[in-house]
Amino acid sequence: MPLARSLSMTSLNGLPQWEDEDLPVEDLLLFEISWEVTNKVGGIYTVIQTKAKTTADEWGENYFLIGPYFEQNVKTQVEFCEPPNAAVKKAMDTMKSQGCQVSFGRWLIEGSPYVLLFDIGSAAWNLDKWKGEFWDASNIGIPFHDQEANDAVIFGSLTAWFLKELSYQFDDKPNIIAHFHEWQAGVGLILARSQKLPVATIFTTHATLLGRYLCAASIDFYNNLDQFDIDKEAGERQIYHRYCMERASVHCAHVFTTVSQITATEAEHMLKRTPDVVTPNGLNIKKFSAMHEFQNLHSMYKARIQEFIRGHFYGHLDFNLEKTLFFFIAGRYEFSNKGADMFLEALSRLNFLLRVHKTDVTVIVFFIMPAKTNNFNVETLKGQAVRKQLWDTAQSVKEKFGKKLYNALLKGEIPDLNKILDRDDITIMKRAIYSTQRHCLPPVTTHNMIDDSNDPILNTIRRIGLFNNRTDRVKVILHPEFLSSTSPLLPLDYEEFVRGCHLGVFPSYYEPWGYTPAECTVMGIPSVTTNLSGFGCFMQEHVSDPAAYGIYIVDRRFRSPDESCNQLTQFLYGFCQQSRRQRIIQRNRTERLSDLLDWRYLGRYYMHARHLALSRTFPDKFEMEPSAPPKTEGFRYPRPSSVPPSPSVSQHSSPHHSEAEDEDEDERYDEDEEAERDRQNIKSPFSLGALPQGKKKQHGEYRN
Repeated sequence: MPLARSLSMTSLNGLPQWEDEDLPVEDLLLFEISWEVTNKVGGIYTVIQTKAKTTADEWGENYFLIGPYFEQNVKTQVEFCEPPNAAVKKAMDTMKSQGCQVSFGRWLIEGSPYVLLFDIGSAAWNLDKWKGEFWDASNIGIPFHDQEANDAVIFGSLTAWFLKELSYQFDDKPNIIAHFHEWQAGVGLILARSQKLPVATIFTTHATLLGRYLCAASIDFYNNLDQFDIDKEAGERQIYHRYCMERASVHCAHVFTTVSQITATEAEHMLKRTPDVVTPNGLNIKKFSAMHEFQNLHSMYKARIQEFIRGHFYGHLDFNLEKTLFFFIAGRYEFSNKGADMFLEALSRLNFLLRVHKTDVTVIVFFIMPAKTNNFNVETLKGQAVRKQLWDTAQSVKEKFGKKLYNALLKGEIPDLNKILDRDDITIMKRAIYSTQRHCLPPVTTHNMIDDSNDPILNTIRRIGLFNNRTDRVKVILHPEFLSSTSPLLPLDYEEFVRGCHLGVFPSYYEPWGYTPAECTVMGIPSVTTNLSGFGCFMQEHVSDPAAYGIYIVDRRFRSPDESCNQLTQFLYGFCQQSRRQRIIQRNRTERLSDLLDWRYLGRYYMHARHLALSRTFPDKFEMEPSAPPKTEGFRYPRPSSVPPSPSVSQHSSPHHSEAEDEDEDERYDEDEEAERDRQNIKSPFSLGALPQGKKKQHGEYRN
């Protein structure tokens, strides 16, 4: 056996380096396979899309994505071209010659990675044969009525076929790494291993199938992980075949990864394998980076949201918009999994606290969760029409007033303000005022819900009585559609809307990662998350005092639901007590955490998984020094030394605490000094080169 070559994580372009003239490094190819390549279904699309640039920078022309071909997606996202790699082209031509439709091009996202797309429909005639082959390989039967599972078999069979044809081009040399995401892509992995293809395989689960189903059933999931009869639970939910596909993929992969520590624990019990590497999800920070303009963007988009509020609450606008805070929750409509049930209960308690303490702060809460609707609510559309009519009236009167004032000043006269507005002007203004009269409460939803009597959010609103009454300090608006800049109601994209809000609230019970609070963080918007979300656990690990940086973490794992709800209520009430200056300070701190979520930092975990797969698949060619996955020693944000940003974070030592003392404490805050201290903390993880002298070797430094 030839001497094994050692891998180096500090290699050029991120490609592993070794010393074997028969196997040049440029021949190593990386394929990522997912049902969500160019096909947005859920969060995996975001993972692959945002990570593409970092991976393309590492692998260059040797990086390819494999996904399904859907005409409506390809027309707007893919630029077709010829494969630059001769081996890939030959494998594609072989498949085309046997009747398969295979497309190749560049995905028009940042990084412009190559994509290889299989037309599932054109190969459907092979379904029965491929289901038989899959049964022979795994003893897993796929029912004919499960369209998604059948598509997964076709997609996986095409993927395995392509990898087999490609491996023939290299004479079985170890030139291919294949990274599969989720169970829909797992069939290709299972078939590749059963055919003993010379391919290093990685499987990533972003959420276990059974875990999502169990949590949606309001089961005490995390305290009973070791108690479930897995086969029985999967069978009762009629997903046993999907569960078997997922579990087989996990056990066939050379390297198994998942996106967070909480999901790693779940996978250990649900899928019976401990993940080899935890690969946290990141973001392409450039997309969200607004330099120091993010505070200005907040003010600009907040003003746009205020315009919507003026229309929605016309006739009931008896609260001060300058003292109104905008909270929101967004994501898939999973009432319990996303924590909407706890959020609504906490809002009821927050409303009580704000009313009892007679505060002048008003909280308006948006639920951005898509549901089945007929159309826009007529009352909501009328509100925006009334607002626009009032604006036009005011502009008309202002123009006439301005002309009269201008002419009077030209003559050197001070105009008589009692005469500058004539009777017609007064009549117009009175009619405008009368048009704002309203004999009903502002609606709690912007659309007509198809089944509103069974809608869990609306039913909970009815139970807790948050109907947008004048006396309520908490107002609720359900927007059951994703946001769009072309909407006649709230013409904002999601990113613009988030920037205009004050706080994102995501008290999820089941959230393997949590992109919504992560997106808030990189835009400088504080957020609420939980210790059952991957994002919340990640922040607890990296930030000494998350609340000081605008990351409020609710304990949903070790507290009862009522205690967790009380904790969430206190977080929300404490946020409402902040002064405007404290909120600005907190947003500055929140935005600085964005470096933690950059793929340039988090990409190292994927790099480690690929190196581990090579060393396990081809031990005679590649060798890694055995060690734990990458660590982040010395990379932890300390608690800020300046004034706490929220009254709830630090209790006053004296019962006679005054606002003057707050002002004195505010003077201790030095933005530049804090930012420089945080920059010092984040230098270490981005340097993948030589280690400083006197420090131990960390993971990623391999044997020479």
